[in-house]
Amino acid sequence: MAGAPSDDRPDLATEVFLAHRNLLFTVAYEMLGVAADAEDVLQETWLRWVGVDLDAVRDRRAYLVRITTRQALARLRVLGRRKESYVGSWLPEPLLTAPDVAEDVELADSVSMAVLLVLETLAPTERAVFVLREVFGLAYDEIAEAVDKNPAAVRQIAHRARAHVAARRPRGVVSAAETRKALEAFRRAAETGDLQRLLDVLAPDVVLLGDGGGVKQAIARPVVGADRVARLLIGGLGRLADAVSLRQAQVNGYPALVFRLDGEIDTVVAVRVEGGLITGLYAVRNPDKLSHMERETTLSR
Repeated sequence: MAGAPSDDRPDLATEVFLAHRNLLFTVAYEMLGVAADAEDVLQETWLRWVGVDLDAVRDRRAYLVRITTRQALARLRVLGRRKESYVGSWLPEPLLTAPDVAEDVELADSVSMAVLLVLETLAPTERAVFVLREVFGLAYDEIAEAVDKNPAAVRQIAHRARAHVAARRPRGVVSAAETRKALEAFRRAAETGDLQRLLDVLAPDVVLLGDGGGVKQAIARPVVGADRVARLLIGGLGRLADAVSLRQAQVNGYPALVFRLDGEIDTVVAVRVEGGLITGLYAVRNPDKLSHMERETTLSR
């Protein structure tokens, strides 16, 4: 046929990329914590992928993950500089996730707000190694190619990162049902303004973090302690009671609360639950971080 391509290489490249797209997005998002940056990384990955000789690629999935990791590492360093001038606390971008994310307990745990915040305390290469090894199960030699280190060095980095995360992450994987129960008790107490019921569901050392990005009003520093957190929440919600609606949604693999003000998403509150009590509250108000709450995001590994 006149004008037809001589082979189907462009179509094959597209087919392979699309087959792994959700995986690649998940890798980038877990490394960056920002969906828009993860999408940019995927665009850069695609531009490099279409120039690859597919016949020379033994493992296309691993090759794509390697490109994505390298691009995410470069973006992570830029993001680090951006965070230095960020107004107030920086929180990962919440994602409205598909139901099947919650079914993969390990994946849901790895993208939870609490764990993503722990990953923020790792150096860029440590974060990449941890994500590729602990979440996606890549071999050390595959990771070594992705981060430009030798396998022995990657083993040491993985061991160090694993110990660092283990010391800071929630103890054990909390079930969605346990999170949902605590969140529902929190919602009822908040809606009714019942201070005691709110205190009953908050751990004594609960921490509240707010992210307004300098665009929306949010607490400038972490608020610690059940009494302080409860009184702050009751006071704030009391002033907006008639205009605010609270609904549960699946966010980053776990139940969370979505606050709508006059029908528009105003705040997403994710929680960390341990022993049936809320130990962490993460309130994202920055409008730039709420766009992925309007449609489901599919994550995979």
